[in-house]
Amino acid sequence: MNDTIPCYPLIGIGFGPSNIALAIALREHGLDSLAHNALFIERQPEFAWHKSMMLDNTHMQISFLKDLVTIRNPKSNFTFINYLHQKNRLNDFINLQTFFPSRQEFNDYLAWAASHFESQTHYDEHVFDIKPITEANCVVALEVYSRDSKGKERVNHTKNLVFGIGGGGYIPTQFKKFIHDQRIFHSSEYLTAMKDNTTAKRVAVIGAGQSAAEIFMNLHGRSSEHNIDFIIRANSIKPSDDSPFVNEIFNPDFTDQIFAKTELERQTFLKEYRQTNYACPDLPLIEEIYNVFYQQKVRQQQRHNLRVSTEIHAVNTDEQGIHLTLLNRQNGELKVCSYDAVILATGYVRDQHKEILAPLAKYLGDFSVDRHYRINTTAEFKPNIFLQGACESTHGLSDTLLSILAVRSQEIGHALQSAKSKNIATQDYALIE
Repeated sequence: MNDTIPCYPLIGIGFGPSNIALAIALREHGLDSLAHNALFIERQPEFAWHKSMMLDNTHMQISFLKDLVTIRNPKSNFTFINYLHQKNRLNDFINLQTFFPSRQEFNDYLAWAASHFESQTHYDEHVFDIKPITEANCVVALEVYSRDSKGKERVNHTKNLVFGIGGGGYIPTQFKKFIHDQRIFHSSEYLTAMKDNTTAKRVAVIGAGQSAAEIFMNLHGRSSEHNIDFIIRANSIKPSDDSPFVNEIFNPDFTDQIFAKTELERQTFLKEYRQTNYACPDLPLIEEIYNVFYQQKVRQQQRHNLRVSTEIHAVNTDEQGIHLTLLNRQNGELKVCSYDAVILATGYVRDQHKEILAPLAKYLGDFSVDRHYRINTTAEFKPNIFLQGACESTHGLSDTLLSILAVRSQEIGHALQSAKSKNIATQDYALIE
């Protein structure tokens, strides 16, 4: 390798909750070379967590005890409770008598944790290429190319990559050719995109999950001039199942059980428990939405529509608006409705790592991972590549959630420290010091 190019024992791509948790775990487990010499590359100009969904009066759907560290190490200085103590709000938070902080407060907690690693983080920079470094017909390290918003490029070397880039908004096929139309946007861009749609009055919200429900209520409260069509494929809005026994599937030790199943068994399991995480808002939020439609009946003023059992059959646009052909799944009828803006609360895809890793594809097979979230590679490929938040199909529904961040970071740390779980010689895994 070129001695003039910086060499890091670990490069983390993305610095959201997953890689923050990893940075903390490495520091707390005494992995000094990794902890203090790792580099994290984050495309945002500063830390922000779902910044375009920081809506007023929205709360976490998960207990603050499932923060970055508590499940792994409740004595850590990085617990949510210590954050409150450091901010002189611990007693005030206790008086709230809740396990569910506001989304704004949890974002502030994450930013506080991230601030401890600023010297190791390159913000406003994105990775655009990764190339193999070969010796004796083996890939021994990786060359990572990144670029900041001003066009300045960097090259760094590493033997260990950890992806923690989160999900990208899923755009249904019929909308893809219109995605550059500022009037059509994914829910992950909601607050930012609405600044470009301040005159929009007729709005369609497509989707049946928490984001769709929150956006509906936010639009309802923004202006009395907003007329919203809430469009869902299901026959009704269904609440998430967060009952205690069901919630055990999000326990970290449940990951072993999921990983041990066959592929068919895992698919069956994910389908059975889908309503714990997908297309299922919190019950109190559903009740708020129901009340909105009930009050319309009381006033005999139909401002909004809840269009259930409805699919988007076709999409057309012109200067007058976005024209959706809606298919009623119950009776097969088609109806064209026009809108000033369309918001796609249609979920996320978590395969962006494949695009970045395309130059290494021949070594990575089908991108499957082992129990420690490490991509299974060919024998001649020596570096480690780990995926955080992209392993739901093998590690269960908790993989994309905060529930297992603390323990997953510990497992990846152990895998970085030891090569025992990979079926090639241990000596091939000496870390770059």
